[in-house]
Amino acid sequence: MFKRLREGIARTRDGLFNKLGRLLGRREPIDASSLEALESALLMADTGVAVTERIMAAVEKRAGKEGALLVDILREEMVRTLKTVEAPLEIPADASRPFVILVVGVNGVGKTTTIAKMGRHLQMAGHKVMFAAGDTFRAAAVDQLKTWGDRLGVPVIAQRTGADPASVIFDAYSAAAARGCDVLIADTAGRLHTQSTLMGELSKIRRVLTKQHPDAPHETLLVLDATMGQNAVQQARLFNEAAPLTSLVLTKLDGTAKGGMVFAVADAMKLPLRFIGVGEQQDDLQVFDAKSFVDALLGDAPSA
Repeated sequence: MFKRLREGIARTRDGLFNKLGRLLGRREPIDASSLEALESALLMADTGVAVTERIMAAVEKRAGKEGALLVDILREEMVRTLKTVEAPLEIPADASRPFVILVVGVNGVGKTTTIAKMGRHLQMAGHKVMFAAGDTFRAAAVDQLKTWGDRLGVPVIAQRTGADPASVIFDAYSAAAARGCDVLIADTAGRLHTQSTLMGELSKIRRVLTKQHPDAPHETLLVLDATMGQNAVQQARLFNEAAPLTSLVLTKLDGTAKGGMVFAVADAMKLPLRFIGVGEQQDDLQVFDAKSFVDALLGDAPSA
């Protein structure tokens, strides 16, 4: 898993090392030009202004004074930032069944594939899973989810194209409860925060679920595309205003050299980052672990 993570964020890691070179291994005090190079590399990787400023302050304070390597200072500060959002998805034993995960996000971020991979992850943890094909605007989305369901042996509740998504998810909840499913993962239509009709539909889905059980949905998870960089941070903020989020997934980290945006999102949103996507294979949706991510980013193998 660490190898796949390291391979998946290679573009970001290579971008940082190409800009920093041997600077990361220096013990002597760092001069102004070196500090400028470090700051530029972090910003170019979309680490974000606030996180970059904190890292720079730590480097200026510690580099050369304690004999610490710059790479060790970076690792410590990066892990500190990401530890605040390290919270794997767990289905509490005392939670009502089915535990409902409502998945939201714009078109093209990989929502349906993420749902399938989460389903597989939960299956492997021993949970009985069902999918709800709530993206009724696109026949392709329903077909894709059904294909994944067949592949994984997960039942999919769906209706005709153009059906009321709230009705689909209502039926799915009833079916999941009747069949003794532990988890219901509900897809929704891709939407922008500016699309008031779709945002209103999302509110309707939430109301319908709350009528089924006051705790539902237990999780409202936003899928973000890492290739969007800082725009993903703004998107997350606006989604959170429209439909209160409980957690995030970042996909397509393998497709960008700006994977530092993980830090920006963590710092801005303060929401649990459940998974990160580093490829197309089933195992490429990985439970987010702060230390493993930073170790992969800085080129070190995980400690035993």
